[in-house]
Amino acid sequence: MTKQLLTLKDAYKDYFKVGVAVSPETLERDGDLIIKQFNSLTAENVMKPEEVQPEEGTFTFDKADSIVDFAKANDMMMRGHTLVWHNQTPEWVFKDGDKAASRELALDRMKKHIDVVMNHFKTPFYAWDVINEVIADEGNDLLRESPWRSIIGDDYVQKAFEFARQANPDVALYYNDYNESHPAKRDKIYSMIKDMMDKGTPIDGVGLQAHWGLEDPSLDNIRAAIEKYASLGLKLQVTEMDVSVFNFGDKRTDLTSPTDEMMEKQAERYDAFFSLFREYSEHIDSVTLWAASDRYNWLDDFPVRGRKNWPMLFDVNNQPKESFNKVVSFK
Repeated sequence: MTKQLLTLKDAYKDYFKVGVAVSPETLERDGDLIIKQFNSLTAENVMKPEEVQPEEGTFTFDKADSIVDFAKANDMMMRGHTLVWHNQTPEWVFKDGDKAASRELALDRMKKHIDVVMNHFKTPFYAWDVINEVIADEGNDLLRESPWRSIIGDDYVQKAFEFARQANPDVALYYNDYNESHPAKRDKIYSMIKDMMDKGTPIDGVGLQAHWGLEDPSLDNIRAAIEKYASLGLKLQVTEMDVSVFNFGDKRTDLTSPTDEMMEKQAERYDAFFSLFREYSEHIDSVTLWAASDRYNWLDDFPVRGRKNWPMLFDVNNQPKESFNKVVSFK
């Protein structure tokens, strides 16, 4: 006998927070759905460095503040995303006039950015992605090449966490990455974080982005990743979840709506994923979906620009899909 629960946040109130990525536009358009289903918000883009500090010393918080105000008005929590990243960071950060910035200048700018942003955003934040996607996808290098790394050195990751803890001693600090369940990258992430912890770096958790698909990653690999990260004694958060209906490398553009087979497989996958999250809810603090519905999501433009995707729990009319029914119906 299964128990039908009406909302995500009610279904999982004894397990973990259920969040969603939003923009000021999606809050205006889809606010009713978001208020009903979720209890945590993440700014999809408007808290990233280029949005909040487009010019040195000029901070523009209006868009981000509108999301925080929405969260407060509707008794929701906030995840901060993201303080340091190699993408969506303005070029001036890495420049000193017409030459590259020095290590000292880059570190000073990193610290000032983190200080101002974390002191501006306090309640109702329970976690921040301090640094995003620093692990190399391929090869033997642990860290990817980036301006942060080339200017500061490999310890820029540790420095970001130290600056964040100094700025706010009370919020949980997370490292966030994609392909976090693929064994080779999983082991790199684990190695980096363990080394940081051995050096006393103030890190509280690992963010599993969970941009997953109908075939990959396998449940065994996800389970292994959860167990490996949790073995460090850190909390885990699923931070950017969606389930693409197209397998990696599939470039087809002929569909104007998803096939029945896609929707059936997606429902099975969501059901299996959330079953796994419930099993490991002792370690998992929140699960955030990277859009409220199929009406809008970043996969509409990635990896094939302009190709519609249908990766979420609600359809283009904000109606629940079979994936949603599976996720909220469990013994």
